[in-house]
Amino acid sequence: MKALVIGGNGFIGSNLVDLLLKNNHQVRIFDRYPNRFRAPLQGVDYVVGEFSNHGEIAEAVAGMDWVFHLACTTLPQTSNDDPVYDIHSNIGGTVQLLQECVKNKIKKVVFISSGGTIYGVPQTAPITEDHPTEPICSYGITKLAIEKYLHLFHWLHGLEYVCARLSNPYGELQNPDAKQGAVGVFLGQIARHQPITIWGDGNVVRDYIYIGDTVKALLCAAEYDPEKVKGPRVFNVGFGQGHSLNELVAAIKEVVGPQVEVRYTEARPVDVPVNVLDISRARQYLNWQPEVTLKDGIGKSWDWINSLQLK
Repeated sequence: MKALVIGGNGFIGSNLVDLLLKNNHQVRIFDRYPNRFRAPLQGVDYVVGEFSNHGEIAEAVAGMDWVFHLACTTLPQTSNDDPVYDIHSNIGGTVQLLQECVKNKIKKVVFISSGGTIYGVPQTAPITEDHPTEPICSYGITKLAIEKYLHLFHWLHGLEYVCARLSNPYGELQNPDAKQGAVGVFLGQIARHQPITIWGDGNVVRDYIYIGDTVKALLCAAEYDPEKVKGPRVFNVGFGQGHSLNELVAAIKEVVGPQVEVRYTEARPVDVPVNVLDISRARQYLNWQPEVTLKDGIGKSWDWINSLQLK
């Protein structure tokens, strides 16, 4: 297949590109920035552009079979600061993309949604896909709106799609200087001999999934035929187990040693207390399940972080 990965130079996109190439797919990357951690890959078609530019998106989609939509211009913790920008840049750009997908008869759109924000404060845990969706940040609202537009374009035009509601992926190529991604940020701080900074008391629980397992789920989503099995198009993608930030730090100490200093700061209003995903639907329909444990995944991440020689 010919696969377009929008946001293919980012953390998830780069790992997805590697898996697509390993499985002999042709890959085109559309991104506004080059990959900061590695040189361009042989055989990959790189297209530099803005997601909001209709003409550039149209050129990128042309001739493709699959489209993986990983682009997002905001973060959960800052999206409420300017929701108008969030709406225009993410929903507007995505609707333009879907129009081009229809024109070009794209076989499948795989959209990276957010299992961490789309449900809001959970009523039950683990969270199934049927749980009420009441996001408490603009980021989650726009993700949910895009899911609804995908349903609309399927209803009106027959555009096939799958939404992957990711939990908290981590692993190689995760930017240690980013404003989200606890594992990567914590390991980056440790590599620089800085204290780990935790928002709140460390009892916030999250579902951490290794990036290798994450992108395998995305590839399974692209290969999945919901019409054939009369199955769903929305899937949680996580490990299915929760760990508090304090437990995450304890797991990190098992890998890097006990010399880790932790600094606690004021909690953030966008952080729900618990978010653990039920992944039984993905196991059933995508024939997928995560394999890498938290400790093993942290070890792989730590090896990669050390290769950067951060100062």
